[in-house]
Amino acid sequence: MTDYQRIAAALAHLRANFQTQPSLEEVAERAHWSPFHFQRKFQEWAGVSPKKFLQYLSLDHAKRLLREQASVAEAAHETGLSSTGRLHDLFVTLEAMTPGEYRHGGAALVIQYSFGESPFGTYLVASTPKGICKLVFTDGAPAAVAELRQEWPNAVLAAATSGSHARVARFFARDFPPSERLHLHLKGTPFQLKIWESLLRIPEGELRTYSQLAAAAENGAAVRAAGTAIGANPVGYLIPCHRVIRGTGEFGQYRWGAHRKAVMLGWEAARTGVEAAVSFTPEAA
Repeated sequence: MTDYQRIAAALAHLRANFQTQPSLEEVAERAHWSPFHFQRKFQEWAGVSPKKFLQYLSLDHAKRLLREQASVAEAAHETGLSSTGRLHDLFVTLEAMTPGEYRHGGAALVIQYSFGESPFGTYLVASTPKGICKLVFTDGAPAAVAELRQEWPNAVLAAATSGSHARVARFFARDFPPSERLHLHLKGTPFQLKIWESLLRIPEGELRTYSQLAAAAENGAAVRAAGTAIGANPVGYLIPCHRVIRGTGEFGQYRWGAHRKAVMLGWEAARTGVEAAVSFTPEAA
């Protein structure tokens, strides 16, 4: 069998039997590889580990059941997970919310939002009790709130300023002591989280290419996927996707306008040496 045939057979086996939560050893044996060799080959072909792929399958199945109004306990059982606790951990890790929050479309969440002024224009910032979940630059308040509502259709949106919002304002004003941190509450795929985490490591005043970001996320071949993840960044400027350029040296496009990106880079180039002050903890998302 070729490597492709072995991996294809392993993927088919996982899709057909994910509810039994097959072990690494079991799937590796079907591919006629040692567990170590199978894990390495699977990562090369699928872009994720066998365990992570199994988690995706389990999560998708559980999400479908919850959308059909199954209970959390029923979803855990039908997905082959040993307890509701394992389903809870899976959702918090991959979806940045609990199964109950997903089942109710964010109905258990209260999201506070407010508007502020930055050197780059008006922005909307939104936060949950876990941290900042959105920051977008906007020319119109209704459109920005509508976008937030679309992402969290059943959450309670409250026009209010929280302590997190005040810290964002101080961040833009450069009135931010090195000991203080901004906490983010993000939801995204593991690959997106890796890309966003890599963005936070780019020092102010420096630039990276899309291929460098993909390599930093341990998937150097996924340049296009890295670009998509960068474009999906929900927290503008704090997660500095504006510091990524094309390999040709061109600035490229920017979700909030190429002109705004150029202004940001020029503003930072004149103020190098400022330590990043945003903390990123995927496990807490």
